[in-house]
Amino acid sequence: MVPLWWHISLGVVLFVIGAAGVLLRRNILVVLMSLELLLNSVNINFIAFGRYYADFRGQIFAIFVIAITAAEVAVALGILVALVRNKSTLKVDDVSVMKG
Repeated sequence: MVPLWWHISLGVVLFVIGAAGVLLRRNILVVLMSLELLLNSVNINFIAFGRYYADFRGQIFAIFVIAITAAEVAVALGILVALVRNKSTLKVDDVSVMKG
């Protein structure tokens, strides 16, 4: 059996990588992938603690996070398609205000 601290360590490492990607990168697609990495690290911790305490609530929360992530990706990709059509750039600095 894998110890709990391995799962927590993996979640922390993924969370730090995702947070660094959100804070340091300038491409919107990379920022969105970093957000996905953040949410997946939280899912790893939910499932690890759920397994450790023999409770299904961690897995239920992880399923909710996955559903919210899927909705976020669908909306974000729609916004990105509209953004590329109007501004033809994906850099965060170039897109400061979305005007109609």
